[in-house]
Amino acid sequence: MSVITVGQAVVLGVVEGVTEFLPISSTGHLKITEGLMGIPVDDKSVVGFTAVIQVGAIAAVLLYFLKDITRIVGAWGRGLVNKEERYHHDYKFAWWVIYATIPIVVVGLAAKPLIEGPLASLWVVAGSLIVGSAVMWAADQMSRLKRGEDDTGLKDAMIVGSAQILALLFPGFSRSGATMSAGLMLDLERVAATRLSFFLGIPALTGAGLYELKDALGAGVDPLPLVVGTAVSFVVAYASIAWLLKYVAKHSFNAFVAYRIVIGVLLFGLLGTGVLSA
Repeated sequence: MSVITVGQAVVLGVVEGVTEFLPISSTGHLKITEGLMGIPVDDKSVVGFTAVIQVGAIAAVLLYFLKDITRIVGAWGRGLVNKEERYHHDYKFAWWVIYATIPIVVVGLAAKPLIEGPLASLWVVAGSLIVGSAVMWAADQMSRLKRGEDDTGLKDAMIVGSAQILALLFPGFSRSGATMSAGLMLDLERVAATRLSFFLGIPALTGAGLYELKDALGAGVDPLPLVVGTAVSFVVAYASIAWLLKYVAKHSFNAFVAYRIVIGVLLFGLLGTGVLSA
């Protein structure tokens, strides 16, 4: 019998779509939701399910940024066969995304037992939500917001890409929150930091979803809940992306910081009173 029903898949798909790209931790919210619905958060098939439905959110990114991705991939392809094209920023940017993905892949494979074991605890999620909030607030306060997307280089991509490791090891920290904070610390404008976070997340999240697919299918999750959860996350994530880019153009991250602290404290309370099991 599947550990996740179709109804639960719909709920988790909505949560994934809303939170994947907002700096509030999709992993944290998914684990909280799973806990409230009585789904074992450390079950191998559940870990696989949550990774697979991220593909729906990634598909939303691919569609939303299709024009940019087509331009970048095209420049990369031309650069492989034409030396003169290799001076183009888009060609370099494509390589930077590839290089910046390597650290999280290495750590993800090496630390997989910890990530799916002790670090999957809701206590870790609660602490990471609050600590991540402090990091995000500090980054937003210290950033001079003077650099645009065209000013980014390999160093920026490597730092922002490596920041994804924080969210990988400490669910609740938020991949978006970690990467956007890193971008702000590098003095990138909020929109530039957000867009860079999106582009760097595409290969990492897609790879994780495909890698976990065999576990999700082979450890108790039926294909139907997977398809439903992925489809729902796609639709909701597309709307979330559009909203976030408009929001960060005119607002700081303070609202997200406050929300994360409230959720983190609430989660500590639920765990401490026994309402939720870690």
